[in-house]
Amino acid sequence: MTESSPLLAVRDLAVSFGATTAVKQVSFTLERGQTLALVGESGSGKSVSALSILQLLPYPHARHPGGSIRLRGEELIGASPTRLREVRGNQIAMVFQEPMTSLNPLHSIEKQIGETLWLHKGLTGAALRARIVELLDVVGLPDAAHRLNALPHELSGGQRQRVMIAMALANDPDILIADEPTTALDVTIQAQILKLLKALQARLGMAILFITHDLSIVRKMADRVCVMQAGLVVESGTVAELFANPQHPYTRQLLAAEPRGEPPPESDDAPEVMAGDGVKVWFPLKRGLFGRAVDYVKAVDGVSVQVREGQTLGVVGESGSGKTTLGLALLRLLSSKGAIRFQGQRIDDLSGKTLRPLRKAMQIVFQDPYGSLSPRLSVGEIIEEGLRVHGLAGDRAARRAWIAGALEEVGLDPDTQDRYPHEFSGGQRQRIAIARALALQPRLLVLDEPTSALDVSVQAQIVDLLRELQRRHRLAYIFISHDLRVVRALANRLLVMKNGQIVEAGPARRVFDSPRHPYTQALLAAALNLEATGNGAVSI
Repeated sequence: MTESSPLLAVRDLAVSFGATTAVKQVSFTLERGQTLALVGESGSGKSVSALSILQLLPYPHARHPGGSIRLRGEELIGASPTRLREVRGNQIAMVFQEPMTSLNPLHSIEKQIGETLWLHKGLTGAALRARIVELLDVVGLPDAAHRLNALPHELSGGQRQRVMIAMALANDPDILIADEPTTALDVTIQAQILKLLKALQARLGMAILFITHDLSIVRKMADRVCVMQAGLVVESGTVAELFANPQHPYTRQLLAAEPRGEPPPESDDAPEVMAGDGVKVWFPLKRGLFGRAVDYVKAVDGVSVQVREGQTLGVVGESGSGKTTLGLALLRLLSSKGAIRFQGQRIDDLSGKTLRPLRKAMQIVFQDPYGSLSPRLSVGEIIEEGLRVHGLAGDRAARRAWIAGALEEVGLDPDTQDRYPHEFSGGQRQRIAIARALALQPRLLVLDEPTSALDVSVQAQIVDLLRELQRRHRLAYIFISHDLRVVRALANRLLVMKNGQIVEAGPARRVFDSPRHPYTQALLAAALNLEATGNGAVSI
């Protein structure tokens, strides 16, 4: 490597899968100690470009029709398997989006981190164990020396991601590729991981290639940025230049994609749709031969809520706070204690058969539309199922017309009802899930993280759609999320949950403008500023 050559140079990179070209003439450089962000929506070619650097694409299905990838001047495209094994995990390491699927569920964290140290450094015995503990201490895993035998499922999401980072740092790499490393994490944990990466970079001097679709993260993390669309780099430059003066229409679209606007105004005299008083969901911890309950997991512990017609109640908190459990309990999809009213009627003591006629009026939309839509049914059959169960819309011709109307309401072509879920994008599948709920003409929608799996521009579209549907039909929403930027654009009132209890509640604007509880302050700081102050400080 000459004095002036970059640490990593990608020139005119092309990647094709059969007849499909996924990446076209992508070029960028990365210097030691620098952070370069590759930004774009799903399908833009970000991850394919990153995987090409380590030659991890599924050959022979993936090919490089052209281009060059040079590490310190050495060409990696076409390098021997032996040389690539020396580079992977040693000179270039990678942290993936979902640590639970990246870690082996059957091996302890000690074994998984130790494997890369043994392969590249030849460490064994006490020296190996000491280095593993040192790495886990560096990434801030609590009580590292006593958790070496832990399996991945015994750690939280943030702890698993710390283990992945420790594994990536094991051999002091020159380059760390971070592929959406915080997307699956709560906002406070996200802030901790990002601060950790910045601190480690400053300490070790490594370069970071950061792949994301979230421009708020780019602003905090990166020095330079490349914006990708349809396999092309459409704009590149310093972060300051790009945010101050974006040139390409797609970059401007991404910058404007954050959910904005205000929720429809609420009315204090609007009729109550759903309410819960002292709702409890306790799961017993059983031990012994006879399975006696020795303690309880208090997932929801004495929570009271109310939502009115045309109003959105936002329920926020980290994973495990009880948000989803509360929503399922209010819909009587989980057993609970405490009074639950729907449109003035007590429903907590109704049998399943008595409750069934009411179910069409209270519907739920789940986080992952691909998982909640049957792949074996067409879109029309998925929506028709509820119509048939509740005896709506008469004969088949009438039902098809009803389904067409539901699809039109959510902005989809009614002629697509004979297609299958896999033929649609993530945003379109979420629209289908909303259409399925709307077809039954509900009064209440429980929306459980309905935008967290979507790109930012698609998130904004779904938020606009939900606001319009609420205005049109005076729907009541219970909107469950850990993304406070989305909640701010939708909610009239806010509940903040922690450990199964409400720690703060009130009008959404008041909670956002002047949060009173330290936990709320930490959530807002992590979600909106990516740094926290005061009692809820985020630290590493």
